[in-house]
Amino acid sequence: MERAAMAEADWQAVWLTLKLGVASTAILLLVATPLAWWLARRSGWLAAAVQAAVALPLVLPPTVLGFYLLLWLGPTGFIGETLESLGLNHLAFSFEGILVGSIIYSLPFAVQPLVESFRRIDDEQLQVAATLGANFWRRFWTIVVPYCRGGFLVSATLSFAHTLGEFGVILMLGGSIPGETQVLSVLIYDHAEAMNYDAAHQLSLGLLVFSFAVLVLVYGWQRRTTGTSEARLC
Repeated sequence: MERAAMAEADWQAVWLTLKLGVASTAILLLVATPLAWWLARRSGWLAAAVQAAVALPLVLPPTVLGFYLLLWLGPTGFIGETLESLGLNHLAFSFEGILVGSIIYSLPFAVQPLVESFRRIDDEQLQVAATLGANFWRRFWTIVVPYCRGGFLVSATLSFAHTLGEFGVILMLGGSIPGETQVLSVLIYDHAEAMNYDAAHQLSLGLLVFSFAVLVLVYGWQRRTTGTSEARLC
């Protein structure tokens, strides 16, 4: 009975982790694309400040980010208190809360590959298309997206893979609530803390193999498609 219940909790954490990864990746692509385009086309102190703010989670301890998010999104924080005044629930210790934390913490992994990809675009191609009457959105979908599809794939994959391994931010902001905030990384910690090393090893090994396989396949595909796109533009 105990092993069956534990297996059920493990699968629940797997589903919650995948749900968090898919949701955060989809939102990150929507947010990161215009932000990366702006950063790739701008210079100066403002662009440097924005890029530094985006990259801050790379050097900031996850517990620090999680702590401040807990203060802001909790019942006494500005955002949490505002939500409660509107008749809504605060976001601390909820799936919506760890989704916000995941988006912020994984933002540099979504933005930076797109910035580098956008910077490699030949501006002459866009200028020629503009002289032929193509508006910005047509130029973006017919020139930028095909050429930068490798960048989009790397951005999405890094965002998703990074979400799978998030721990500090989620533990600080969401705790370990089964079915709500207990994702795989947190459940592995709970198993290890309870000295249930077999379960922790099984989940850790599965997460390691899955993450490595996804990255190998995507980076291999990205190297081939990048070469093909560059050859077409030359």
